[in-house]
Amino acid sequence: MIRNGHETAGGAERPGPGGRRPVRVWCDGCYDMVHYGHSNQLRQARAMGDHLIVGVHTDEEISKHKGPPVFTQEERYRMVQAIKWVDEVVPAAPYVTTLETLDKYGCDFCVHGNDITLTVDGRDTYEEVKQAGRYRECKRTQGVSTTDLVGRMLLVTKAHHSSQEMPSEYREYADSFGKGPGGRNPWTGVSQFLQTSQKIIQFASGKEPQPGETVVYVAGAFDLFHIGHVDFLEKVHGLAERPYVIAGLHFDQEVNRYKGKNYPIMNLHERTLSVLACRYVSEVVIGAPYSVTAELLDHFKVDLVCHGKTEIVADRDGSDPYEEPKRRGIFCQISSGNDLTTDLIVQRIIKNRLEYEARNQKKEAKELAFLEAMRQQEVRPEGESDCDF
Repeated sequence: MIRNGHETAGGAERPGPGGRRPVRVWCDGCYDMVHYGHSNQLRQARAMGDHLIVGVHTDEEISKHKGPPVFTQEERYRMVQAIKWVDEVVPAAPYVTTLETLDKYGCDFCVHGNDITLTVDGRDTYEEVKQAGRYRECKRTQGVSTTDLVGRMLLVTKAHHSSQEMPSEYREYADSFGKGPGGRNPWTGVSQFLQTSQKIIQFASGKEPQPGETVVYVAGAFDLFHIGHVDFLEKVHGLAERPYVIAGLHFDQEVNRYKGKNYPIMNLHERTLSVLACRYVSEVVIGAPYSVTAELLDHFKVDLVCHGKTEIVADRDGSDPYEEPKRRGIFCQISSGNDLTTDLIVQRIIKNRLEYEARNQKKEAKELAFLEAMRQQEVRPEGESDCDF
């Protein structure tokens, strides 16, 4: 079990409000390509209790029931651990949630989104805990899923964000990969996610820098927020005894300028929530200027500016975007120790395209069969039984 440091001195768990026994909540899942939808589920689950434990399935279990995961289990464990609402992570959690699991970790109930999760043979993975009354449901975040993000990545071409027609082979990938709600193809580059101020408030800490804290500024695309980003932010966070890390996120058009192809895969609003959910980030600048200006440094009273070991692309006028912090002597480059990039993730997807397409089709078929079975139960004449005798 991986603990995230929310316990009191001596390892004792914090009591609930009023000194009562803390309510322990269980969540589990694949958490493949962790995105703000996962984070929002965990945020809602944490709000239902005092201590959140998250079980993450192994690569073997996911491959058996759903198909191959994009990320390895070790990467997925660490990504979930970095979400600020998570207190503990349980590696190798069973795919089917049982009362035995809840009791083993002292959890009062489990929480899952209002979507369907089925085993390889089409059974509801939460059937047992539902029947025992130890199941709670939270709202699923609309407009994003791992399947959706995989589909977007399959369309990363040499064309930029423009009205250019995508090559026929990518159109074929998109058409075969699946349709969005109502038959709409979700791989057009237009996100179904609708940002509101309330969503940002729910994810933001709302805390301003305090006296004695070191304000550290980082900037980038943070597209498909992944373990490489987490490793970098963790290193940055560890540079000061009391860090206050501000992440500047560039506009979509700016990211496309220096990244090319169809980047960014996630739009600015999606990237904002993904970064805000990270425990190592205190604040986000939405649509930060590409060049780190004197005005920005003075406004946020920045003590240190950090950048990873990736290439620093010049601004539109050919200038160094870090010229000002370098002039002030507050710039440093940090190695995350992780070579994973958004490009490498896309390469994983394209390399295993057929497997991911098959995974999506199998998932859809199971869900349709499950829903049809539920419908048949609802229309069965009164008194008719499932029993054979």
